[in-house]
Amino acid sequence: MSWQAIDRTAVSEEQLGPGLSDAVREKIRSFFSRYPTKQAALLPALHVAQDAIGYCSLRAMREIAELLGVPPSQVMDVATFYTMFWTHPRGEKVITVCRSLTCELMGSNRVLAALKERLGIGEHETTPDGKFSLQTEECLAACDHAPCLLVNEKKYKCVKVEDLDRILADPDSDKLDIPRSDLYDAPPESEARQE
Repeated sequence: MSWQAIDRTAVSEEQLGPGLSDAVREKIRSFFSRYPTKQAALLPALHVAQDAIGYCSLRAMREIAELLGVPPSQVMDVATFYTMFWTHPRGEKVITVCRSLTCELMGSNRVLAALKERLGIGEHETTPDGKFSLQTEECLAACDHAPCLLVNEKKYKCVKVEDLDRILADPDSDKLDIPRSDLYDAPPESEARQE
C-alpha cells in the first residue's frame, strides 16, 4: 500500500484568503539586505504577513514564496511547523497558556480548563465573536512565575483561575507596559490596504 498524496492547495478562491498589499511586499523586500539570501527572510516575511492579515493565508504564503523564490510548499512547511503562525483567522487577542512541566505542576492545566470553559472554545480555536483565540505553548520562559500565560505579547505571571475573569474583561489586557520593536510589524493600516 502506498501513501496517497493530498493537494492541500486545491481550494476555492475564497479559501485562499487575503493576499499581501504592496506595502507589505515592500516591508518584506526590506529584509533582503539583512540576510545572505532572500530565502533566509522567510520567518520575518511570515511575521509581517500575519501581522497585516491576522494569519498566514494560503494566498499570502504563495505570494511570499514568489517574493523569496522558493516553492510554496517550503513556506507552508515553515508556517505549519512553528506554533506562532496561524493558517486560519485568529482572534483579536490570542491567549497562550504555558504547558511546561513547571507551569503544569503549579496549575496551568486548571487555568487552561477554566479558559476553555469560559470562552467555550478548544485549543487553536476562536470565539464566535472573533475576540479571543486559545493556544498552548511548551514554554513561555517564566518558570519562576508559574503558571503563566500571554495575551498577545503581554505576559501574566502566577496566574490563578480566579484571575481569569479580570484578565478577560480588561480591554487593555494585551497592552504592553514597555515599548516594543516595530521590526516585524506590518506597515500602518493606511499603507497596508490592497487596492
